[in-house]
Order: sequence, then C-alpha cells, then structure tokens
Amino acid sequence: MKRDESGNPSIKCSVSSCAYHSGAAGACTLGTIQVGCTQSNVAECSSTECASFKLGSHGTDCGCR
Repeated sequence: MKRDESGNPSIKCSVSSCAYHSGAAGACTLGTIQVGCTQSNVAECSSTECASFKLGSHGTDCGCR
C-alpha cells in the first residue's frame, strides 16, 4: 500500500497505536484502507473494523476518542 507520511486528509484516524497513524494530522498515512467486518451479520458500525490496522511502535493505547 502506498503511504504518505504526512497523512491522507481523506482518511481521518484517531487510533494512535496504529503504525499508519499520523499524529500531527490525525489522519492515516495509507493511500487506501480496507474495511472489514467482525461479525457475519453487519447491521451496526460496531460490527466493522479497519482491516488495514497494524500495531505500531506507538504503544498499545489506541487513543480512541
């Protein structure tokens, strides 16, 4: 996947523990992301996830707001 170290302004992200998170921009550094599901019957946002997530060296606190 192509990366823009300054952050992709089209992909907002608050998960600071992700390897692709751009803290200063609050964005993802990937050009595209893959969205996946956590359950076979998706009817709510909580049943989806960013399947492009990769744990980075920022620690394990996700930083979610």
